[in-house]
Amino acid sequence: MASFFWPSSTSVVPPPRKKVEEMSNWSELPPELTFSIMLRLDKIEILENAQKVCTSWRRVSKEPSLWRKIDLRNPNWMDYDIEAICRHAVDRSEGGLVEIMLTNFVTDSLLTYIADRSSKLRSLSLVISSLLTDEGFVTAVAKLPLLEELKLEPYERDGDDDALAIAESMPQLRHLQLIWNKLTDTGLKAILDKCPHLEHLDLRKCSKIKLSGDLEVRCLKMLKVFRRPEDSTAAF
Repeated sequence: MASFFWPSSTSVVPPPRKKVEEMSNWSELPPELTFSIMLRLDKIEILENAQKVCTSWRRVSKEPSLWRKIDLRNPNWMDYDIEAICRHAVDRSEGGLVEIMLTNFVTDSLLTYIADRSSKLRSLSLVISSLLTDEGFVTAVAKLPLLEELKLEPYERDGDDDALAIAESMPQLRHLQLIWNKLTDTGLKAILDKCPHLEHLDLRKCSKIKLSGDLEVRCLKMLKVFRRPEDSTAAF
């Protein structure tokens, strides 16, 4: 599909209300106004409803810039085939995806699918469950060297595999949240060594972190925001 630019939602000036009311067919709306409307919709609403309104709306719904950010965390969507919808949404981005937020439906194959098609991804928020293995996570994140923000929602995984994978594959990382992770000081040291741009690190409830040696000093010196294992999760 040929790439073209649509104005952002803040730059679109909708037509007078009377003019909109006089339109007898939604297909008569200007494309830029249709695009502005879709920016305000959840991605599932676009795929399941909005794109079916008419041919012109379907054409606008395929614009890649509409899919640069994908948020699939709404629990009301669990009745849908959410994995298929996620794949469809990623395909619509045509490689332009920069931010994606997912819950605990993610499998090894889905995360790999996203990583293989999202070389520009900058932000990943993920709730890890038993559907996603250590190996699957490590393999996928190794393909995301431009990632700047990684949020792994509360979960418990043994060992330093996740931390070492992050350290080896995400040199541009700036924001890292690892609540309830079971990484050790070894994993933390690897992250500090290999992620020189890191500014925000959240290690709340990471019970195996001891901050031995000079680790705490390094964290305080390197980071703008550092949340220790013993810090409260009340505001989480």
